[in-house]
Amino acid sequence: MSILVSGAAGFIGFHLSRKLLENGFAVIGYDNVNDYYDPSLKEARLKLLEKFENFTFYRNDLCNFSALEKVFKNHPIEKVCHLAAQAGVRYSLTNPFAYQKSNLEGFLNIIELAKRFQVRNFVYASSSSVYGNNRKLPFSVKDNVDHPISLYAATKKANELIAHTYSHLYRLPTTGLRFFTVYGPFGRPDMALFLFTQKITTGKAIDVYNKGNMRRDFTYIDDIVNGIIAALETISQYEIFNLGNHRSENLMDFIRLIEHYLGKKAIINYLPIQPGDVPETFADIEHARAVLGFQPTTDIATGIKRFIDWYKAYFQIN
Repeated sequence: MSILVSGAAGFIGFHLSRKLLENGFAVIGYDNVNDYYDPSLKEARLKLLEKFENFTFYRNDLCNFSALEKVFKNHPIEKVCHLAAQAGVRYSLTNPFAYQKSNLEGFLNIIELAKRFQVRNFVYASSSSVYGNNRKLPFSVKDNVDHPISLYAATKKANELIAHTYSHLYRLPTTGLRFFTVYGPFGRPDMALFLFTQKITTGKAIDVYNKGNMRRDFTYIDDIVNGIIAALETISQYEIFNLGNHRSENLMDFIRLIEHYLGKKAIINYLPIQPGDVPETFADIEHARAVLGFQPTTDIATGIKRFIDWYKAYFQIN
C-alpha cells in the first residue's frame, strides 16, 4: 500500500513516515523543506528516511498544483496523510499570507487531488488551537469552535470545513486530528521544549508568558503517531478526533523537569500572555479512545527525558 505523507520532513511527518516504513508500507513523502526553522534539522530527518528502499521523496510546494498532480499520477496512492502546513500561532500575527498559501490553498490542492484520484482515506492535521478561549475543560470534539483567536487556528478550522464539504459532496472519507502540543526527539525548534532546552544549556533567559500561569496538554510523539496510524486504518465518512495526553500540565512543572534532566537552572524572563495564546489546553480523548482505540502511554517526565537524551546526542553536548 502506498501512503502519501505531506510534510514528511517535518517533526510529526518524519516520525509517522519512519513508523510506516518500518511496518513495510511504501511512503511517498512531499515537502518543500522551507526555512520557517533551520532546514538542516529537516534534512537530517530526510537522511534517515532515505535509508528505506520503500521511501520516495518529492521536494516541492503544495501550492504547485501541477507538481502535486504528477505525484498522484506517478503512484497508486491509496491513502493520504496531510500534515504539511504553516505552523505557529505567533508567526501568524506577522506573516499572515504564509498561512493563506499553505494552509488554505495547499489544503484545497491536496484534498481536490485526493478526490480526483479516489484515495481510500484522507487524514489531515488540525489543531487544538481551534478551541480558542474555550472555557469548558477538557476540550471536547462536541464543543463549539466558531471563535478562533489566531489566524493559524482559523485556517485549521477552515480545513475541517473544507473536509466536511468534500465528504458530503464527493463521499471522500476524511478524518481531522486535533493535535495537542506534540513534543519529542527531532521536535520543532520553535516550540517550548526545544527552545527552553537550547536556552538553558547556553545560559540564556527563557521567555515564560502569562507569568508562568499556563497549562498545556503535552503529547509525546510516539503516542501521536499511534493515533495517526489508527486513523489511517479506520475509514470514516467524516470524523474529528482529539489526540492529546488527556492531562493538563503546569508550565512551571514542565520547566522544572527540563532543569532536572539538564542539571541546570533556567533564567526566567516572565512576560504577559501573547495575543493568540490560550492559558490552558486539555484534551477530552474519549471519542478517539472509543473509535480509534487511542490510548497515550508516555508520561511527561519520560517524554522530556527522551527528548533531552536525543538533544544531547544530536548536538553532541556532554
